[in-house]
Amino acid sequence: MKRVKGKWLVVGAVAVVVLVMGIATLLVRGLPQGPRPEGQPTPRPEGPEWVDLLDPAHVAGWKNVTDDTNIFGISDGVLHIYGRSLVSLKYAGYTAETFGDFDLHLEFKVKHRANSGVFLRAQANDPVYRGFEVQVLGDHGKRPSTHSCGAIYDVVSPMFNMSRPAGEWNSYDISVRGRHVAVVMNGWKIIDTDFALMTQPIGKFKAPYAELPLEGILALQDHGGEVWYRNVLIRKHAAGV
Repeated sequence: MKRVKGKWLVVGAVAVVVLVMGIATLLVRGLPQGPRPEGQPTPRPEGPEWVDLLDPAHVAGWKNVTDDTNIFGISDGVLHIYGRSLVSLKYAGYTAETFGDFDLHLEFKVKHRANSGVFLRAQANDPVYRGFEVQVLGDHGKRPSTHSCGAIYDVVSPMFNMSRPAGEWNSYDISVRGRHVAVVMNGWKIIDTDFALMTQPIGKFKAPYAELPLEGILALQDHGGEVWYRNVLIRKHAAGV
């Protein structure tokens, strides 16, 4: 009986330690960050090489690539994701062409805690695992992580969380060359990474990022909460340039 009691005392002690560590982690996460950078959206790029994917000539290329439900609308150059997909995630994809190497500028604003993402080189039948996501999230003021706004979801944490408050516009300027990816959010470079080095699975992904397709569609995720996108402009580059 004494051995049994001793065993349960050890188990109880371990449980208390785990509980205390969990509470401490939550308290640290909740502490104010102190001074942090604050950026502003970058201007809409100009020039004949930039293609506006939300202008009247390109609107017809956007589809719900998941199913036939109505998840978004486009009006006056703004794509509005309604935010109704909480369990079964859905994707508004530009399906008229695929993109390999490119520069992408886009602007977005979110409702508080809304969740979306910019999926690049995505395969329409499997955008999550056969493409990569730059996270879009209503998490202004939170610490950066692999799940925060600006992250390459579950793989690369941004240097800073540059999210502006809910309801304000943000910008991404994303450069993709081969397996090199750079992300600038609101004027600050927050990610500069090389997928070629990621030869082992990272995070929830079973396939190494070094093996992701080098071409695919652009898709915007509906993961619950309203999100608006505008000035979605892309400039294609020849592979290796």
